[in-house]
Amino acid sequence: MNFFKYQGTGNDFIMIDDRDGNFPASDQAFVERLCHRRFGIGADGLILLQNDPEYDFRMVYFNADGAEGSMCGNGGRCIVRFAHDLGLFEKKARFIAVDGEHVAVVDGENISLKMSDVSGIENRGGLTFLNTGSPHVVQFVDDLESLDVVADGRSIRYSEPFQPGGTNINFAQIVDANTLFVRTYERGVEDETYSCGTGVTAVALVAHQQLSMPDPIHIQTIGGNLSVSFQYQGEDIFESIHLIGPAKRVYSGSIAL
Repeated sequence: MNFFKYQGTGNDFIMIDDRDGNFPASDQAFVERLCHRRFGIGADGLILLQNDPEYDFRMVYFNADGAEGSMCGNGGRCIVRFAHDLGLFEKKARFIAVDGEHVAVVDGENISLKMSDVSGIENRGGLTFLNTGSPHVVQFVDDLESLDVVADGRSIRYSEPFQPGGTNINFAQIVDANTLFVRTYERGVEDETYSCGTGVTAVALVAHQQLSMPDPIHIQTIGGNLSVSFQYQGEDIFESIHLIGPAKRVYSGSIAL
């Protein structure tokens, strides 16, 4: 089987051109093995690019544990780059994912991905919660560099207010008037990742609502820099949300099934 490896600010994905529909998507153990960093290719997730009669392509995303996941923002930017590399469109793509329709624009190294509209920022058990295509908790801290993201994130991920599905957790620190440093614990990966697209989107929206941080908001992650632009309609309603940043091919290869 041929595969391609892409990364968006250090969030890395196995890309499969599955327009023929032959990939064994129901085999969770197989997907998990491919994502394993010791016994497989190694990735934070696996993404299938499939045909769809009404769109340029369909995105099907799997977490590193092999289970089909909710929307992945960095994965969305990576599949847009993949589809562009395959020649499926020139500059603007329209595709369908688990959370609905997305539009993206390729601008040199950067991909601008339109995210789903967001409504509702909740207080759950004293924690700020919202869904940006995937469920996220946002927590502002003072010393993010020394924080044990895995231990603290895992305790929140499995806590009662977010059961049964759990949540992703983002810890954020203010850098300046429109910049934040973010680290994320991702469910499904069950570890800290170098970056999380839906996570930084969640942080940006909460920062605007709670800290009056102006649009666009710049995000620093371990894997690189992203920007989030949006229109705030009031009453916790955000529209025209765009996640902007680089997405690159790392390598391609083949693996025996």
